Parts: sequence; C-alpha cells; structure tokens
Amino acid sequence: MFNHIKNIYFLGIGGIGMSALAQYFVLNKKQVGGYDKTKTKLSEKLSSLGIKINYEDKVEEIPSAFLSSENTLIIYTPAIPEDLKIFEFFKNKKFQIEKRAVVLGKITKEMPTLAVAGTHGKTTTSAILAHLLKQSDFKITAFLGGISENYKSNFLYDGKQACVVEADEYDRSFLQLSPDYASITSMDPDHLDIYENEENLNKSFQEFADKISSTEKLFYKKGLKNLNGKTIAVEEEADFIIEKIRIESGNYHFNFKYQQKVIEDFKFSLPGKHNLMNAGMALAMAISFGAEIEKLKKALKSFQGVDRRFSYRLKTENLTVIEDYAHHPEEIKAVCQAAREMYPDKNIMAVFQPHLYSRTQDFAKEFGESLSKFNQVVLFPIYPAREKPIPGINSEYLLSLVKNNDKKLIEKKELYQTIKDKNPDVVLMLGAGDIGNEVEPLIQQIYEN
Repeated sequence: MFNHIKNIYFLGIGGIGMSALAQYFVLNKKQVGGYDKTKTKLSEKLSSLGIKINYEDKVEEIPSAFLSSENTLIIYTPAIPEDLKIFEFFKNKKFQIEKRAVVLGKITKEMPTLAVAGTHGKTTTSAILAHLLKQSDFKITAFLGGISENYKSNFLYDGKQACVVEADEYDRSFLQLSPDYASITSMDPDHLDIYENEENLNKSFQEFADKISSTEKLFYKKGLKNLNGKTIAVEEEADFIIEKIRIESGNYHFNFKYQQKVIEDFKFSLPGKHNLMNAGMALAMAISFGAEIEKLKKALKSFQGVDRRFSYRLKTENLTVIEDYAHHPEEIKAVCQAAREMYPDKNIMAVFQPHLYSRTQDFAKEFGESLSKFNQVVLFPIYPAREKPIPGINSEYLLSLVKNNDKKLIEKKELYQTIKDKNPDVVLMLGAGDIGNEVEPLIQQIYEN
C-alpha cells in the first residue's frame, strides 16, 4: 500500500499514536523524519532509532530527503495547528498528505485486526490484549495509546498474525479502521468540542460497531445501549463474567465464566473494578481469537500495567505517590474507587490538572462531584492544549464546585510545600496535560527534605 513511498515525514511525531506509527515505518524500511514542538522521552527514543526530528517550525529545518513530493508521504495529527509553516509548505507544494488515522486504517486492512474503543479504558484494555496474544505465541503488531510496562513501548512488532490497535474516537478517527474484532469499553460523553452532544458521539460508536460483520466478534461493557454483540460484566449476568473476586496480597483472584464454562483462579495485579472490566474485555477478545486458556492465565498474571495508569512513583512508610492519566469525571471516580480499595483508612489527596477549557465547561458539575470524593483536593490551572480560554471557565470556578472543605488552587511550584503542609498518606497526580512533568521533581524534593 505504501510501496511507492520512500520517505515519511510526521507532523507531531512525538505524540503517543504518531510515535508508534513512526516506529512501524522504520521497521518497514522507510526513511522517517518529523517535527514536534517539544522534546519528550518518546521523541528521544525515536531519535535513537535514527529518526531526524526538528523542533522549530522552519521549512529550512526539514532534511533534504523529505523535500521531494514524488516519493514522500506527510502524516499529520489533528493536534497540529493549521497555520504551522511546515504544514503550509507541504500543502502548497502538493505533497501527499494523510491524517494519522487514515494511514493506520490502511495498515489494519493488511492483517486480522482487533480494535479496542471507548471513551476510557481503551489504552489499558488494548495493552492487556496485546500482552495476552503475544504471550499466547501469536506474532503480533500493536499500536497502543500508552507505554506498556512489560515492553517499555507503545509499539510491538514481531509479525502480522494479528494487529491490536487502540481505536480513538477523537475526531472520529476510529471510523478509518478496518477491524475484524472490536470492543467498546465505555461511551460516556467526551470530546464534545468535536461531537457537540452525546447523541452524535453514540452514533459514531454505533457506526464503529457496524464495521464488525459478526455479533460473535463485537464485545462491549454490559449496559451500553444500541449495540449488538457479546456483553462483559463484573459480578453480574453477561456473556462473559468476572466473578468470585477476592483480594490476596494486593492482587485480584477471580473466575471467568462464559458459554457455561468456568475458568478458575485468574490472577491480576491492577487495582480497581474498572481494571477488572478491562481484563475481562481483553480476555473475551483473546479467547474468541483462539488463544489457549492456560497461556492466557499465565499471561494475565504477568501483566504489569501501562505507564501513567495508577502507576506507583513513590512508596515510603509515610507517603505513597501514584500517577494516573485520568482526565474525565468517570476516570477520576474509577481511580478514587481503586485508591479507596487499596488504602481504605488513609488520607487521600487528589492533585488534578484539568485538561481543556471545553471539557472543563462541559463536565464542570461532574468534575466537582468526582473530586469531592477525596479527603483533600489540590487543583492546578487548566492545561489548554489546543484551545483558547473560555471566559469564566477556569480552575477557580471548578474549585468552587468541589464540596470539600480541604481544597486549594495552587501553581505547580507550590506543590511540594502544599503536600508537606497538608500531610496526606496518599497523593494521586491526575491529568492528561503536563502534570506528569511535576512528579520526578516532587519526589526529588521529598527525598531531599
């Protein structure tokens, strides 16, 4: 499909989805380069693979190999601004330009594809699924929306027996895919800057589900409406059920029931009922794809998680620091449930950086409710990403909706002193912006003091 292309240049190469695609093309013998606004761990990894990356929006920074429109493909992400000078140059020179989602869609046509969609849960579920299939001896390709702790990568590539892909609903990207199997973990309202309302979002998910030819190959969380496939549930009736859950030494043990079969004593280490659902979804897909049960049991037991999904950053006698990508009210609720389950009698602080003005506006009340469940709440200013400010929508407004007396809005530089003053047992660092950059400095300050 890309045989005539020799060179591929990525606009926004450091993003989680773009960097996985860049690695795919490097391994398929293409010359790869790209632009991004800032240097990250992901972009540094790409540089180590020989990918030339420039961080300035200047046409003269583009390596000469990528200046011929005949054999060069430009791949961009919707996060890239339209007025980017490099982008305008490629458009004016009539280069072949494709969205990341379109290119990924073309790749999924080349091999059996298992796609995981959902407003939340898709990254962890797709990472579990990729691990299950790989450890069940399938030769797989996987494009993940997070860094798998098992492989320290968002991209796996050892063959084409199966392709595992995170199906992103943002910008309706997942409608470009050609999945053979699919799952939908959740359909809570989100990305209303794109969809305008919940009805449009749900229609998009239904359109995605309609890509699956057989109801035996579509899996979804029980309770989601207007879908026709196999249901997954935790401790309630469904086609695939996680049941008889118990916790031993900080790990879940459970039975998995389907088609009148009961498979006993699966072991899983990720905390929270939402993660049990993710595991059930991945198991259902892997079993239906033909993976052997004993291999699946061994594989699930060895799954280590996804970076920035309930990731432990510090464990001392007096303080535990956990980092999580949660940036939607339902995700914050799920993280709170997991934390309460693991630390039932502890004083738990949420440090939250809201992501996007539009999301904060759309779900302000729900954010207030979900954050109110913590003992202490600390807010950072809103991370704007691609957006301009919306009058009246800020972290002060959000803080006013938190029904919790122990709450505070701070600047990042005040974080260590705030934690020292408030003395929590557990700190949860939550958000999809750049709050992750504050974790290492915080821990360094804790050790120094």
